Amino acid sequence: MSVRRADSLGGRAAVVGIGATEFSKDSGRSELKLAVEAVRAALDDAGLTPADVDGLVTFTMDTSPEITVAQAAGIGELSFFSRIHYGGGAACATVQQAAMAVASGVADVVVCYRAFNERSGRRFGSGVQQREPTAEGAALGWNLPFGLLTPASWVAMAAQRYLHTYGLTPDVFGHVAVTDRRHAARNPAAYFYGKPITLADHAASRWIVEPLRLLDCCQETDGGQAIVVTSAERARDLRRPPAVIVAAAQGAGRAQEQMTSFYRDDLTGLPETGVVARQLWRSSGLTPSDIDVGILYDHFTPFVLMQLEEFGFCAPGEAADFVAADALPLNTHGGQLGEAYLHGMNGIAEAVRQIRGTSVNQVSGAVRTLVTAGTGVPTSGLILGTDG
Repeated sequence: MSVRRADSLGGRAAVVGIGATEFSKDSGRSELKLAVEAVRAALDDAGLTPADVDGLVTFTMDTSPEITVAQAAGIGELSFFSRIHYGGGAACATVQQAAMAVASGVADVVVCYRAFNERSGRRFGSGVQQREPTAEGAALGWNLPFGLLTPASWVAMAAQRYLHTYGLTPDVFGHVAVTDRRHAARNPAAYFYGKPITLADHAASRWIVEPLRLLDCCQETDGGQAIVVTSAERARDLRRPPAVIVAAAQGAGRAQEQMTSFYRDDLTGLPETGVVARQLWRSSGLTPSDIDVGILYDHFTPFVLMQLEEFGFCAPGEAADFVAADALPLNTHGGQLGEAYLHGMNGIAEAVRQIRGTSVNQVSGAVRTLVTAGTGVPTSGLILGTDG
C-alpha cells in the first residue's frame, strides 16, 4: 500500500470462515483455550481443518502466541506468522496481513484471531497501571500526571473539543449508543440481547469523564474471535459464500500517538482514519454511496461520529444527525457497545455475515461492507464484498 497511489491487493483474497466463543464477563477458562475454540470454530465454518492452515496473525498485547495456538489447535508447520501493534487499531490489519500473505503465495490459509479475558482478567479500561521506559511510555508521561489515566479520559479531550467546535451537546453521542443497542437487542450472541436503550436512558447514565457518560463507553468482554482468509480462487470451492477483500489499509497520521495525540492542530477529527479512508476509496474505486453497511469501531461513541466524517459520509459536525436518520445501517451486530468488546474482530465477523446474508439484522441486498478498527491509535480498515 502507498498513501499516494492505489494498491493491487483487492479481489485476490477472501474471508471464508468466522468463529467465536460465547461473549461473557467471566469465561472461566484461559485465553489460550478461548483462542483455540475460536480458531477451530472458524475452520469448521469454512469447511477446513487445522492441517490446512499455514499462517496465523494476531495482535500484540496478546498472551496466546502464534506457535502456541498452532500447537494447541493441532496446526502443523507455519510458513507465515505476524503480529500487529496498537490494540484495537490492529483488527482489520490482521486480515490485511493475511490477504497479503495469501496473494503473494507466502501462505495458503491464514487464520487471524484475538482472544482475551478482558473483563475477568486484564481490563484495558482500567487504564495505565505501570509503564516500561519506552518511547510510547514517554509520550504518555506528558498526560498521566495530570489525571489522564484511562482510555475514556483520553477520548474525552477530543470529544469535548468536537462539541465546542460544532456547538453541540453531549446528547448527540446518544444516537450511536441507541443504534448499537437496538441491533444488539435482536442479536442472541450479544451481551445486551433483549436490552435496547433510549436517548433518555443515555442522558440519564452517569458521567465517566465529561462529556462521556457510561453508555458512551464500550463494555468489557471475555471471549475469542477468529477469521479465516484464503485466495479468492480457493474460496469459491469452500463451504460458505466468500466475503472478498475488496480493499484493505492501515493508517497513522502526522503527530500520531496512542490515544493522546493532543498536540495536533485540530482535535475534532481522526487523521489516522483519514489515511485509511483515502486508501480504501482510492484502491477500491468506491465512494461512500457504494457502501451498504458500516461496521465502525465503537469503543467510545464520539469517535464513531468522527469516523463517519473522515470517510466522507457526511460533513464535519453532521454525523450525529446522519446516525439519527439511519442514513447508513450501522453496527448491525450491536457493536462493542452492545455485542462484545473483542478489539473489533467481532465487527469483521458481522461484516462477513452481511455479505453472506446471514446477519440477525440483515440489510437487504448488502454487497459492500465497510469495517474499521480502533480509533485514536494507528488503525486499519477493510471493504468486504460479494464475489462478482
